[in-house]
Amino acid sequence: MSHADRIAAIDFETTGVSPTRGDRATEVAIVMTEGGHVVDRFQSLMNTGVPIPPFITQLTGITNAMVAAAPPAAQVMADAARFVGDTPMVAHNAGFDRRFWQAELTAAGCAADQAFACTVLLSRRLYPDAPSHKLGSLIDWFGLPRTGQAHRALADAEMAAELLGRIRHDLMMRHGVPRPDHAFLRELQACPARQLPRFLQTRRESTVVA
Repeated sequence: MSHADRIAAIDFETTGVSPTRGDRATEVAIVMTEGGHVVDRFQSLMNTGVPIPPFITQLTGITNAMVAAAPPAAQVMADAARFVGDTPMVAHNAGFDRRFWQAELTAAGCAADQAFACTVLLSRRLYPDAPSHKLGSLIDWFGLPRTGQAHRALADAEMAAELLGRIRHDLMMRHGVPRPDHAFLRELQACPARQLPRFLQTRRESTVVA
């Protein structure tokens, strides 16, 4: 599938913070957006054979029994890779999810070439006055809907998709960016805060000239 305006919002639940330390994913969810709307979803628990620490179960509600009954991680990740295709991705605190995406796909023998944008970095650029840049806090600050249980992959991916929609809306309506696509979002998140006004002005001017 190749849709120019599609962006996939992803979230993992995991046994810990770092795949380089042996931590593995326990659940993945992907929310496919197009034109600011959710058009498809993918969600699955996965069994890696790695025990879940009690404090993680307390946080997420995901138990060892639940993942023991889940499909093998390699199968889930192969399905996830097919679902995403070449669609670029976004996550809240994308460095975390990108590391697990790459590690789990590598373990499954799949390529992991998708580019990532980060709604944490984008929110810090665009909303420096936000009381917090945590996902739930931003959702509440904007009055966006919460769905499902926090710290479960699908609920968090849904909220990341909602936040992405708000960011793209504000870029169009408040900042005059006519098409804030994934490539633009990646440029924006890398822009130093002090250079942001000039960056946005240059993009508006280049669009008018074009």
